[in-house]
Amino acid sequence: MIDFQSPEFHEDPYPELAELRTHGKPVWHDETGMFLAARHADANAVLRDKNLGRIFQPRTPEDQWFDFNWLHADSILDSEPPKHTRLKSLISKAFNPVTIRAMRPDIERLAGALLDRAADREEFDLIGDIAEPLPVKVIAHLLGFPESDEHLLRPWSQAIVKMYEVSPTDQHKADARAAAHDFADYVHGLMVERKKNPGTDLISVLAAVEEDGQSLNTHELIATCVLLLNAGHEASVNGFGNGAVAALSRPDALAPLREDPRGIGPTAVEEFLRFDSPLQLFERTATAETEIGGVRIAAGQKIAALLGSANRDEDVFDRSTEMDLTRQRNPHIGFGAGIHFCIGAPLARVEMNVLLPAVFERFPRMELTREPHRRPGFVLRGYESVHVSH
Repeated sequence: MIDFQSPEFHEDPYPELAELRTHGKPVWHDETGMFLAARHADANAVLRDKNLGRIFQPRTPEDQWFDFNWLHADSILDSEPPKHTRLKSLISKAFNPVTIRAMRPDIERLAGALLDRAADREEFDLIGDIAEPLPVKVIAHLLGFPESDEHLLRPWSQAIVKMYEVSPTDQHKADARAAAHDFADYVHGLMVERKKNPGTDLISVLAAVEEDGQSLNTHELIATCVLLLNAGHEASVNGFGNGAVAALSRPDALAPLREDPRGIGPTAVEEFLRFDSPLQLFERTATAETEIGGVRIAAGQKIAALLGSANRDEDVFDRSTEMDLTRQRNPHIGFGAGIHFCIGAPLARVEMNVLLPAVFERFPRMELTREPHRRPGFVLRGYESVHVSH
């Protein structure tokens, strides 16, 4: 059975995930105490079944985990209806497709500036110099964070999301507690300031949204801002980085993108997200007895959708283990599905659709110069650094 702590599994989980799919149904995993849904149909059902909830379990002792706990309990990610319905309705008034489309010129400007700097060097880090700073700058701009404070955001986010791994270390736990406190305190300060002097930034707009006499309370507003950074930039950084490494390692697969970056860009982005998914596991808990793939899930039992495995399902995707940047039929679930479809997905898609063609237009001969350094862990899959020449 899968060892989620194995470095070999972290490096390439897909052979073992393929073996898991041969069972034809969700499989019980003793180490984690939950079922694993590896097939596309089963993982998709896990994400959509109304008897399966995203139930946040507060960490103890509560005095040590106070900020971390409410950042999650009051987040749309870890809420279920009716609270989820209320939060989503309020947040959508401020953060919606219209808002995101209007950001495209700013995203293009920010991406262009990063590419200009990279062009001055013979070798650069595709993650640290481009893919990582872009979404952080975009979210900071959206929320109205001072540019001088942008350097704080990525470390806070990385510390918090390490808690989503299967077995975080004691150091990861300590780092997450500290980051949750500092991040919440920082956003709270901005919120207080914007309530006195509102602007056009998202914090000001979220503070003002109201529907049927309902509004976001302080904790819900802060939790929303933190989630937007975490979800928005983790998906973009890891989706772009994973796909870029896979493509640069496969010259035949990459050829269409080199030849026509603008034309191939949209399908290439979706194939990046399918082929090596940035989010690999999403856990849910049965609030009532239900059935997934012919397996009974009792109330209180956990089941995880294995998104990366689902996106390699041979029964759904032709040549599922091959990267095809021109793939037309691509029903991947890299951003999840159902009511917990990633809130940052629309923004991540715009960022990737701007960045991917721009990179290959500017650097059509870009190549890897050394072995990419993968970040340890399985749930949030990505690279620490990807050095390239142009």
